[in-house]
Amino acid sequence: MRTFLSMLAVLALQLQPTWAAEPMKWVTSWAASIQGPYPTGNPSAQPNMHVVFPSPATGARNQSFRLIVKPGVWGEQTRIRLSNVLGTQPVTFSDVYVGLQLGSAELVRGTNKALTFSGNQAVTVQPGDSVWSDSVTLPFVNATNHDLLDGRKLAVSFHIPEASGPMTWHAKALQTSYVTLPGSGVQTHDERETNFPYSTASWFFLDAVDMRAAADTKVVVAFGDSISDGTFSTMNGDDRWPDVLARRLRHQYGNKVVVLNAGIGGNQIAGPAEYSSIKPFAGGPSSSMRLERDVMQLSGVTTMIWLEGINDFSKNGMASTARVIAQMSDGVKRLNTAGIRVIGATVGTALGSTSAAHGFPEQDEKRKVLNTFIRSSPIFAGVIDFDVVTLDIETGQMKPEYVPDSTIGGPGDRLHPNRAGYHAMGDAIDLEILVATNRSKQKN
Repeated sequence: MRTFLSMLAVLALQLQPTWAAEPMKWVTSWAASIQGPYPTGNPSAQPNMHVVFPSPATGARNQSFRLIVKPGVWGEQTRIRLSNVLGTQPVTFSDVYVGLQLGSAELVRGTNKALTFSGNQAVTVQPGDSVWSDSVTLPFVNATNHDLLDGRKLAVSFHIPEASGPMTWHAKALQTSYVTLPGSGVQTHDERETNFPYSTASWFFLDAVDMRAAADTKVVVAFGDSISDGTFSTMNGDDRWPDVLARRLRHQYGNKVVVLNAGIGGNQIAGPAEYSSIKPFAGGPSSSMRLERDVMQLSGVTTMIWLEGINDFSKNGMASTARVIAQMSDGVKRLNTAGIRVIGATVGTALGSTSAAHGFPEQDEKRKVLNTFIRSSPIFAGVIDFDVVTLDIETGQMKPEYVPDSTIGGPGDRLHPNRAGYHAMGDAIDLEILVATNRSKQKN
């Protein structure tokens, strides 16, 4: 009897890892803040889309999309969110797949998996709504190969059978994705690149990808404008400052921290006062309008870095510092109530910018007042001083080595950093403030 009990005890110890499997949760692994409808926005290096989308009012019509995204963490199960928030008519999505990108629009053979929506192969999304897919198991992901998938990209393919009408999108992807011509039918099941001859530098309809990850995984959202969206960084280079930060966190903490990019080129804190598909704005909805959808409704968010304000003080914004500070303070309160820590990031200089809307002394003075508030206010759980990183103290302008455009070449505009500038920003962040669980204020 004693021998039998001993055998049971040994068996129980052998089975314990299975019984005590690590708790899991849904984590948003990639996101893009929606705007629009197309073509309202500020894309970078966009091909001419007139052949692919002849009429913005008609939108997509009986054609297939293959959107390329880079998950911050991989999981054995995934789900996606499709959005028609800025559409004016119902949009049907059918034959939706996810697979591992090999290169261009080509997928690794055998990885393309069909997604369903409440068990159906198609779903119709009403104007103003979005929908999550059912979860699907990714056959190429397992507990032993997460490191091998670091930096690999997911291809999300879907077909739109009928005219979509105005398309919800994210203009500045800085990532090449693929689309077919109108009337070309369903191509999403095909893992070959042959049927996706046209490229785009934007993401359409897709705004979030979730993965099942360890329950202690932290999710950091980089929230802001074109400086977070990555204007003048390298096309397909994944070298915006949030990308640099993500790689540093990965090196330090493994797959326990995800960084999401919720930047929109031209975004403002205090404006515009109205935003809709009928009354769009190139910079997207104001921060107060989009905080819930772009941060609080994402899965597992623990921390947000808020870098924004330069557009509020531009000739397109002309907001007072008092109003911007009040709106930011209200946003921090909402986020804290949702259990999300907020790290304040100082705003870099635009003085002397060649952009017609930026670069004048009044804008710079307002920026400095906002930065003083960010550095000193107790409402933030930490501060990242990007202003110090990019400022040439002798001229008050951006450091000259950060000015030339890395996306398409050219002199730059003294507003957006280039690849070198974004790397300097990402490298300057104290990682400790992003993984801390307390609310004590720290500085990088």
